[in-house]
Amino acid sequence: MVVASRARTHAERLVSRDGYFTPESVIRRIGNSPVTPFLGGGPAVILQVAHPLVAAGVVQHSDFEHDLWRRLVRTLRALYLIAFGTKAEAERAGEIVRAVHAHVAGTTTRRLGRFPAGTRYSASDPELMLWVHATLVHASLEVYERFVRLLPPEDEERYYGDMSIVAKLFGTPSSVIPCSLADFREYFVSQLAGPELSVTDPARKVAAVIFAADLPAPMRVLVPAHRLATAGVLPPRLRDEYELRWTPLHEYALPLAARSLRAVAAPVLFAASRMAPLPELQAA
Repeated sequence: MVVASRARTHAERLVSRDGYFTPESVIRRIGNSPVTPFLGGGPAVILQVAHPLVAAGVVQHSDFEHDLWRRLVRTLRALYLIAFGTKAEAERAGEIVRAVHAHVAGTTTRRLGRFPAGTRYSASDPELMLWVHATLVHASLEVYERFVRLLPPEDEERYYGDMSIVAKLFGTPSSVIPCSLADFREYFVSQLAGPELSVTDPARKVAAVIFAADLPAPMRVLVPAHRLATAGVLPPRLRDEYELRWTPLHEYALPLAARSLRAVAAPVLFAASRMAPLPELQAA
């Protein structure tokens, strides 16, 4: 299924003005840093499956042990097209994500956290969609501000507004999306403190795949930074529930690994900016 009507290089997309976002937008600034997807994707997934019903959906409706990275790449590709594509490309990317979500629904077969066996779940549930959206916002802001540069409060707010547009394109109802970044942060803290999040066996299985980081050979140099960031960006409560060891030495090594990743990724990003887009986004 074709998303793009004509091939554009990343360099051309950076200056395009026919999409939902302009070259000056904060979402493009953050999305154009290679650190954001490389170090933010893993923590976002692990945060998502800390909700037992999200974890159940991933485990029961995908060959996650073999397909999880491909699915993550497709999600990042959809985010890329929404941020840097035309409005038609962005809407098509959102349509494909919504179509995939429409088929993810079921019933838990055993107790998962506070949810008893027989609990129904759906990827189109507004509350679950909000949690998935929240993990993308949190992970991307956390990674960018820790490893690239701090944003002034007004840019943080603008980024949150940009990501709210993304959430709506993915199908999240406006009624459940917090109106401001302050409201969002209050929601996120309440989720971490509340009873719904719980690291279950399905979540640990997904996390094991993320930490295994079975990346293509040219990208394996990024694995140490990826593993450190995935653990380091997690809120302490969830890091403990995932039983991830974290010491002052890890904390010291993390920014060093991020700097090495920037040095390695910079020439790759420069080359990619001159190339045509990746293969077409598909719903499969």
